[in-house]
Formats: sequence, C-alpha cells, structure tokens
Amino acid sequence: MFVPFSVNDFLDRAVQVYGDRVGVVDEPDQPAPSQGSLTYREIGELARRQAARLDELGLEVGDRVAVVSHNSSRLLTSFFGVCGWGRVLVPVNFRLRPDEVQYIVEHSGARVLYVDPELEDALKGVDCEMKFVLGTDEDLYAAPGAEPRPWEHDEAATATINYTSGTTARPKGVQITHRNIWTNAVTFGLHTTISDRDVYLHTLPQFHANGWGMPFAMTGVGARHVILRKVDGAEILRRVRDKGVTMMCAAPAVAAAVLDAAQTWEGEIPGRDRVRIVMAGAPPPTKTVVRVQEELGWEFIQIYGLTETSPVLTVNRSREEWDDLSAEERAVRLTRAGAPALGVTLRTDESAEGSGEVLARSNVVLEGYWEQPEETAKALEGGWFHTGDGGFIGEDGYLTIADRKKDVIITGGENVSSIEVEDALFSHPAVAEVAVIGVPSEKWGETIKALVVLSADAEPGPDTEADLIRWCKERLAGYKAPTSVEFRDELARTATGKLQKFKLRAPYWEGRDRQVN
Repeated sequence: MFVPFSVNDFLDRAVQVYGDRVGVVDEPDQPAPSQGSLTYREIGELARRQAARLDELGLEVGDRVAVVSHNSSRLLTSFFGVCGWGRVLVPVNFRLRPDEVQYIVEHSGARVLYVDPELEDALKGVDCEMKFVLGTDEDLYAAPGAEPRPWEHDEAATATINYTSGTTARPKGVQITHRNIWTNAVTFGLHTTISDRDVYLHTLPQFHANGWGMPFAMTGVGARHVILRKVDGAEILRRVRDKGVTMMCAAPAVAAAVLDAAQTWEGEIPGRDRVRIVMAGAPPPTKTVVRVQEELGWEFIQIYGLTETSPVLTVNRSREEWDDLSAEERAVRLTRAGAPALGVTLRTDESAEGSGEVLARSNVVLEGYWEQPEETAKALEGGWFHTGDGGFIGEDGYLTIADRKKDVIITGGENVSSIEVEDALFSHPAVAEVAVIGVPSEKWGETIKALVVLSADAEPGPDTEADLIRWCKERLAGYKAPTSVEFRDELARTATGKLQKFKLRAPYWEGRDRQVN
C-alpha cells in the first residue's frame, strides 16, 4: 500500500488524539491581538478556515502564499492552513529590507502576502496581488465552520519555498516537498526523542528552514508549542520556568544570551536536567558547550544541515560511551557536526581543493531551486547534493566541518552571501576593491569583516569605517552589514584575477582546527 505523505498528517493526528490539549501558547506581547492558548482542535479549525479563505480568494493548488512575520501562532497555523491544502508557503525573513522582500514576492510569484503588523509601515511599498496584515483575522480566516476544498495529497508537491543566501547576490528559492518535510520531521524527532510530554519553546525563527521542522514534529506527537517573538536571554529563562519548557532549537548566539542572563538570575536556573537545547548554524566554542551543561544543567545537542536539506543531515548527541569522559572531553566530541541522521548517506569529494566537499543523499534533499534549473543541476550533480562545505568523516562515522567552500558567512545562525555584501560596498564611490569574509566571534560564531582597497583619490579617515558600515546598512538588512572594515593596499588574487579568500581568511583563523566557528 502506498499512502502519500502530507504535512497535514501531523496536524490530523494531533487533532484526533490530543484535540482538547493546549497545542500552542501564543506570544502575549505583540502588536497583533494574541491568540492566547489554543487547543489542537482549535488549531485544526483555524487551519481549515485559512485554507477555505484562500479558496474564497481564488487561489489554486500550487499557488504561493508569502508571509513575513516574527514567531506567532498565526504563522505556526499557516504551515498547515496553506501547505495542507496544496498551496505553497513562502516564509520570509522578517529582518530583510523592503526591496529584498519585494524580490522574493516577485520571484516566487506569490499571489498573497501576509505581513506582521510591526512591519506594516516598513513594507508598505512592497506590492503583491493580495496583501493582508496578520492579526486582521477576517482577512486570514473564512467564517467559523467553513470547510476548504479537499486536496488529494501529493508527497512530491512543493510545500514551501524557503529563500536562502547563497553564492550569488540574489537569494535562491529552495523547494521543499511534503516528503522532504515528513522525513525530516520524523527523523529529527526520533533522534531528539520528542514525545507528548514535551513543551517546545520557539526560540528559533519559524521562517528559518521551517523552524528546522519542529512545527511539524512537535505537532505530530501532541507536544505543546510556546511562542517566543523576540530572543531575550532572561525571558527565555522565565518561559522555561513558567511554562515547563523541555526543548528548544537555537543558534549559538541564543545560548550565549541565556548564559549571560544566567549570571544575574536569582534562584536556581530553571530546567536543570530537563531541557534539551539543539544547536546549529555553526559549532559553538567548546567552553560554551561545557557551560550549557554545567551552569544551566541543560542537555546540548548539535545538528548540521542546510535549508536545502530540510534541514537535518547529522545529529550529535552525547552517548553512553562518553559518560565517563570529563565535561571538556565530551564537549570536544559534541562540537563535531555529528553522525548521519537516519536515512542520510554522506561522503566527501576529495577532488575538491583543501578538505573534501561534503556530499549528501537523502529524502530530505530539496526538489530544486525555484525557477533556477542551472543552479539545481549544479547542486545535484552526480545524484548527490553538494553542500559547499568542506569536511571529513572520521572512522566512527562522525562528520566534522572544516571550512566553507562557498562564499557564505553564517553569523548568529543567519546565512549571509559575501557577494551580496561586496556588491553593496562596491557601489560606494571610494571603494576600488573589496573582499568580505567571516572571522571568528565568540558571540555570533562568525562575524562579517570587509577588506577594502580604496580608490586612488580616497584616503581612510577616522570615520571611513563607520561610513562604509552605514552605507551597507542603508542598502542591506542590518545583520548583513560588516561589523568591521580593514583597509588594504591590495588583495590576494590568483594569476587569473580571482580572489583567494582562503588566504585572506587564514590569519584570522590561525591556530584553529577548522575554518568555521
């Protein structure tokens, strides 16, 4: 028997088995009216009403619906209300500039755009066929009791298009299918041992690789979602204490914020021997892992993946064989990317320059890049997904990421295309040459540094660095701007004129085993 997978399998089970249980606690402090606590039966009803409203608007199967929002219960419900009846959700990074959002809306061909009320004024100039503000629920949902047109499940259909910064200045739209989502959610949940006793705190942006699949996995097992709109270390500790949180996913910068807040926290740190924190984006320093385990008493789990892989490729969780090791020795093992998740096959392409490029095969690998067949063919060449990351696989099967082959900087868990930042700096009249690289940062994992050669008629002054950073912030989302600028007389290039970024990065990473942090 063959029964096609659908994202609604997760919600359908939650409604049937846990209908009267509180499924989500919405963020109380937000510009839209909070939806408060919703049972899974109510979540299911809202998803059906949202799908029915899209019917009323004339959307067909396969039509795209973009949403620019902070974490919210309305966004959580949209993963089902949009995708579960055959439409395609396009979750957009709320930190992007209006012109970047406009590009994604146009490139994806979205017919509907939902905007968080906090962003309504900033995105006023972004055009879409139909545009609504989240929180104005008569625009989001059909009348109570409305039922959507049925959709015959197609697991090969695109469920979401997630835009990610890559090796080109423009972001690429990653097509994730229902099968991708289903496989990722189930295997991620298996490796992190989720259950109906879990309370999941949404510290990770839900737009980011579909919240790594946890909106689906946690729903499927009947766990409780607790929405956190904006990251704050002390507030995370309060939610852990007050809501009984047992699990969260986060970039290393979030762990750093919690550790900082713990220094002035009064009383016992909440969640000791109960909370699992799953980290990705870049491996944190070993001492951060030790502090999470000893100062917070939380379990640390490391994963590795990409938006293109739904995203989980590897999982690194402490195992019985490591129980007698010291905290530092365990931390060294835990900062590796990890062992392949169930159903994932990894190898390295040793023909690549430096450490071998990591290649992957799995049911979590993307269908393709939206409207970019050449990029798709390149990424899936030879029947393997080419990650763009360099690494090696140890005798125990664990993957270590050593460097990044493609020009992407991961800062605070967000991908930044170095080419995009270089383009912005090149537009400044005083800049003759520029190379943007990632350098180590204890707080952000990596931070963005611009190496600049000024034009012949320009001299660096006391305000030139600040001027160039401000110039970038006026043209890009703030997190993409360099945090520092270094002026050079020349930049290392090959005989053919190509920048040798590995040589430019080398001094900043000296003494480190890996060229990522």
